[in-house]
Amino acid sequence: MVERQDSIGTSARAAAWAVHLFTASGVVLALLALAALLDGNERLALLWLVAAIMIDGVDGTFARAAHVKTRLPRIDGDALDLVIDYLTFVFIPAMLIWRGNYLPESLALPLTALILISSLYVFARRDMKTDDGYFRGFPALWIIVAFYFVLVPVSQPLAAAIVVALVGLTFAPILVIHPFRARDFGLWPVIVTGLGALAIFALFLPGWPAQVETALILTTVATVVILFVMGMVRTLRGPKLQ
Repeated sequence: MVERQDSIGTSARAAAWAVHLFTASGVVLALLALAALLDGNERLALLWLVAAIMIDGVDGTFARAAHVKTRLPRIDGDALDLVIDYLTFVFIPAMLIWRGNYLPESLALPLTALILISSLYVFARRDMKTDDGYFRGFPALWIIVAFYFVLVPVSQPLAAAIVVALVGLTFAPILVIHPFRARDFGLWPVIVTGLGALAIFALFLPGWPAQVETALILTTVATVVILFVMGMVRTLRGPKLQ
């Protein structure tokens, strides 16, 4: 049922504005992440970005509950979300990768430029997602790449190869699962993502024995692999018939 604008009460509008403000708070967390990065504290920068991503993960649910599209039709929540997502998923992680000396010096700036430009393609696509909850191509999750470069250092040539491969996959005809939107695998994508998130948070805590830290890293890698395989199953199988 569509609500008439003159029938929407003050409290309903206030709730819709509160949801938009909640979404917009992600840009403040992005600013704090950038400040931490400029101070040389990469782990703190990642923590601020993770906090922003947590907001991004739940604000859509709040927006639907508050009926923001009908109660505040002049505000485009999707555009607001995309602006903040580009900052937190792409721009600041790309700067971390560039300024953190993870890439060969001669390639650092060109590869960072490739990250930024290829991600603009992702965000500008009208068909970024399928109707059944999958991203088309690598969905510009450079925050994950930055996380691994910080916590699991690799050689500069390997880091460069990873960046080139993921930029290439941005344009590849593959699908990547959205763990909270796809329904093909029941609750398993949510469970797997939750386990990976817990392992990531644990890795930020100091004092783990080497064996435990290795187990946590392997857990995060396993979750990424499992989610990737789910996406490949959907890529090869096609959509389920309704």
